[in-house]
Amino acid sequence: MNVPQADTTREAPSGDHRATALTRRRFWQLGAAAVTAGAASLPAGRAAYAATAKSAQDYFDKATALAGDDPVLKSIVNALTAGYAPPRPPAPAPLRIFDNVGVVSVGFVSATAILTSRGIILIDALNNPDEAEQILVPGLRELGADPSTIKYVVVTHAHGDHFGGAQYLADRYGARVLMAPADWDLLASTAPADAPTRDLDIADGQRLRLGDTTVTLHHTPGHTPGTVSPIFPARRQHRTHTAMTWGGTNPPTATASKETYLSSTLTFASRMRRAGVDVELSNHAFADYGLERLEELRAAPDGRDNPFVIGTSGAQRFMKVMENMLRGRIALDREAASGTSAASAATTEAGTAGCGC
Repeated sequence: MNVPQADTTREAPSGDHRATALTRRRFWQLGAAAVTAGAASLPAGRAAYAATAKSAQDYFDKATALAGDDPVLKSIVNALTAGYAPPRPPAPAPLRIFDNVGVVSVGFVSATAILTSRGIILIDALNNPDEAEQILVPGLRELGADPSTIKYVVVTHAHGDHFGGAQYLADRYGARVLMAPADWDLLASTAPADAPTRDLDIADGQRLRLGDTTVTLHHTPGHTPGTVSPIFPARRQHRTHTAMTWGGTNPPTATASKETYLSSTLTFASRMRRAGVDVELSNHAFADYGLERLEELRAAPDGRDNPFVIGTSGAQRFMKVMENMLRGRIALDREAASGTSAASAATTEAGTAGCGC
């Protein structure tokens, strides 16, 4: 497992260039001071208008406009809306959504199996040991995969519906369990039932290699302190796509944690762009129209189009919708704190009591 290192070396400017840079810097400093002075001289009404931040509704409206009629994007708008009550849909049958990627779901939460030439990398492990034994293991067999070849269980975050079956798989098959250090620490401090024994730490940007497949694991904190979102290859009909799974859906309660979530969204969108991500997946498939897309694919398994392939521009638009919903949720918190709207405060509080997904 290798952790990529950023190149921090830069060429120092030579004498003339340095003088030019300093002259330009001074020019812009003077310009900024003039703009500030000009703003101060504006009439009170115009100055107040210039300082007014966007409202929560402005951000929500932008997200809705970006989503348009796309059911995937409309679904994530709903899932990130304050007060959203997650459904408890019935479990779909297991399905290979790509030649090397299968999904085993209980409806509310899913596990994703990445099938490699030397075994399985499993993303999440359902709610508890019973589901791992009675649903996940048989489901993998239905997909034509041997559960005894599970080598790694990547837990996207430290909530029971994601780590619940991990220790069972470790005990039965010798699978190694990976989680970000912050979430291992979270488990240690809360000691929930069925928590796995601390095993492997995930470093930001770590490449997990197994056989012919490399999964890159990115820290995307916010939902929990150590939430991780993977990027990995997804192969179908002799073509390789690049897939991502967003690690944690529901925005946290604290405004500061929402700001962390927003920062993760922006950073991960940039990493997705560089990686050429064109496939979007969720471990809570009710939140991104994933359950419906499973059935579309099941109905036409040999069809030309795979509904999980949304293109690189579609993947970026998905993240832009998320960004605006998060900005709206942060603005909603601030409006509530400033007394702008009693209804906002009630809605924000209701939103914190929803799913832990």
